[in-house]
Amino acid sequence: MTKILLVEDDLRIVRSLKRELEREHYLVDVASDGEEGWDYLQQAAYDIVLLDIMIPRLDGTALCRRLRQYANGVPVLMLTARDTTSDKVHGLDAGADDYLVKPFEIEELHARLRALLRRQDPHRQPLLQYGSISLNPALQVVSVGDQKVDLTPKEYQLLEQFLRNPNQSFSRDQLIERLWGWDETPGSDVIKSHIKRLRRKLKEAGGSDPIETVFGFGYRLKTHV
Repeated sequence: MTKILLVEDDLRIVRSLKRELEREHYLVDVASDGEEGWDYLQQAAYDIVLLDIMIPRLDGTALCRRLRQYANGVPVLMLTARDTTSDKVHGLDAGADDYLVKPFEIEELHARLRALLRRQDPHRQPLLQYGSISLNPALQVVSVGDQKVDLTPKEYQLLEQFLRNPNQSFSRDQLIERLWGWDETPGSDVIKSHIKRLRRKLKEAGGSDPIETVFGFGYRLKTHV
């Protein structure tokens, strides 16, 4: 799953962007200032950083420059309301890969994210496959043979968890902890419902059921296709 760090202090923008990005199957962490963003980047690997310039404690340009000084090559897409040529040059010279001026259409953001992902090493995110089922982490696409399967973000994340961890069994609590954020409190049967729909969609597309129920515990990827 493509992992994005969003560094933005405007809560309204954070809520809107996080919702839209998760709808497209991105995993999103949020930092509200530059120093917090730096802490996140020290602790985890990200595929892209969405970085507002006007953030407290350490501004976006300074954070980007620090990243490059430490040879961190993660793609950086700067978000800002400042639209002068000098501002853009300043951000790009600090090491940003792209620059998007607020307000912007969400479709343009998604297009720029896809472009940044395409520039990365194509071998960095290999396809995950199970029989005729294929998951492309870079493009966030699931297919059965040549047929694309439309999954919700949580269905996609569930499938990716199983494909990335073929020898591991997951309890329902473990799956909830991995897939739901701190601000969400899903009901006890939510995992069961999502897996039921995931199985149905894969079967309708002509694929096999890749998920095995571990009675009394949870779920795992079937060992035989």
